[in-house]
Amino acid sequence: MNADDRNILARGRVATRLPARDLDRARRFYAEQLGLEPVDERPGGLLYRCGGSEFALFKSTGASPGTFTQMGWEVDDVETIVSELKQRGVVFEEVDVPGFRTKDGIAEIDGNYPSKGARGERAAWFRDSEGNLLGIGEPVA
Repeated sequence: MNADDRNILARGRVATRLPARDLDRARRFYAEQLGLEPVDERPGGLLYRCGGSEFALFKSTGASPGTFTQMGWEVDDVETIVSELKQRGVVFEEVDVPGFRTKDGIAEIDGNYPSKGARGERAAWFRDSEGNLLGIGEPVA
């Protein structure tokens, strides 16, 4: 078996799926707070596209624990994005634990993946209307 045979999933695209107990409420949140509209829908599901990637919200009777980042956007200017989203009513998480603290909703994180060519990241987190924890990150060169 050669490397191409072993890496069959590496040729696929990754697409996030986020649960929503109330799909109408989630649609309103993503439209009004994030400025996103679904590009497609089916019974029980909404499909969104951002920067060549996609994610879907699906009607679920279960709820996200919201204890970890489920999806994130990589942006060029996290401060501007956070400011704009705050004006739209998005509430950002504030964290203050040893070695990790947010200031005005944004954390400075040392280290990044070497392949990204950055020394760190500036990041912020918020919850959608369904309790999913979402992140925004800006690589720091």
